[in-house]
Amino acid sequence: MRILTLLAGVVCLLGVLFDAFQTIILPRRATGRFRLTRIFYAVTWKPWVFLTQQLRDPRQRESAFSYYGPLSLIFLLVVWASAMVFGFALIFYALGSPFNDIGQQPGLRSDLYVSGTTIFTLGLGDVTPRSAWARELIILEAGTGLGFLAVVMGYFPVLYSAFSRREVSISLLDARAGSPPTAAELLRRHAQDGAEHALSLLLVEWERWSAELLESHISYPLLCYFRSQHNNQSWISALTAILDTSALLIAGVQGHEARQAQLTFAIARHALVDLSQIFSLTPVKDAPDRLPAERYEQLYRLLCESGVSVCRDGHSIERLRDMRVLYEGYALALSNYLRMPLPPWIADHPHKDNWLAVAKLRAQAETSNPVLKKEPQTENASDTIAALWENHHDF
Repeated sequence: MRILTLLAGVVCLLGVLFDAFQTIILPRRATGRFRLTRIFYAVTWKPWVFLTQQLRDPRQRESAFSYYGPLSLIFLLVVWASAMVFGFALIFYALGSPFNDIGQQPGLRSDLYVSGTTIFTLGLGDVTPRSAWARELIILEAGTGLGFLAVVMGYFPVLYSAFSRREVSISLLDARAGSPPTAAELLRRHAQDGAEHALSLLLVEWERWSAELLESHISYPLLCYFRSQHNNQSWISALTAILDTSALLIAGVQGHEARQAQLTFAIARHALVDLSQIFSLTPVKDAPDRLPAERYEQLYRLLCESGVSVCRDGHSIERLRDMRVLYEGYALALSNYLRMPLPPWIADHPHKDNWLAVAKLRAQAETSNPVLKKEPQTENASDTIAALWENHHDF
C-alpha cells in the first residue's frame, strides 16, 4: 500500500510538472490527450457556455464569455499548485508521515499541511521533520514552489503581450472593413484610384498577423478564449473576413493584389486549420450557406457600383465556392465552439461608423473647394462631429 501511494504521488507530481512545462515553457504545440490542462478546459468550458447562454442580454452574455479566459488562467494555476501539494503529501504519507506535529497525530492531514506550507515557502515551523528523507524532500518542494512562482510571474506578461499584439490589428481593421469586418466593405473602401497598393500592404500585414497568431495561439491555446475589446469584434471574425477577401480577390477580382491574396490566404487558412485541430474540432459541413446565389449577386452589384474591377464569368461563383470550402468549415467549427460569430459577406445592418463620419468631414472640405467639388454637402459639420460621439463602439 505504501509503495502504491508513493508511486501515485510521484506520478501526480511529475504529471503536473510536465503539463506546466508543456503549457508555459515549451514553444510548440503540446501533445497528449490526457494532459491536465486539456482536461481542465474540457471540463470547465462547456458548463460555462451553458450557464452563459442562459443570459438574455447580449451584452451581459458577451461580458460573461470575456471573463472565462482570465479566470481560467487563475484557476488553472490553482489546480497545478493543488496537484503539486497533493503529490508531495502522498510521498510524505508513503514514507510514514515522518514529522513531529505538536497539534495532532502525524498522518495525511499533517502531510498536506506540511506540503502546503512548504510549497508556498511559508516555513511556519510548527511541524518539523524527523528523518533525513523528509528534510531533503522539504528542500526539494520549497525549490519547486519557488521555481513555479517564478515561471508563473513570467507567464502572464507573455500572454498579455501576445494578446495585445493580436488586438492592435483587429482594431485597425475596423476603419478598413467595418465592424464586424466584411469582405464587401473592405474592398469597397479600397476601390478608389491608387488604393490597390494600400490593399496589397494590408494583405501583407495580415499575412504576418496570421503567422504570429499561428505561432502564439498554438503555443498558448488559452489565448483563443480571450475576447476582443468590443462585442462586435473577435479574432475569428477578423481572420475569416481576411480569408473571405482573399478568396474573392483570387476567384474573381482583377488586379495585382490578387497575387498577395494567395500568400495571405495560404497562411491564414493554415492558422485556422491548425487552431481548430488544437481543440480536436472537425470542420462543419452541413451549415447554412454564408453566401447563397442571391447574396452573391448582391455582392457583385455592390462591388461593381463601388468601382472594384470584378472579373466575372460563368464559373466565377464556382471558383469562389471552391475557395470557401477550404476554410469555412474550420471557421464555423471554431465559431461554434468559442461562441464567436462569423462575419457576413455583406453587412446586414450597415451603420454609420467612425470611418464614415471622418469621410464626411473630408467631403465637406472638398465641397468648399470648387476644384475638388464632387458632391453636394448633405450634413453640416456639427452634425457630423456629433455622429463621432453617438456612433462609438458598443462595449
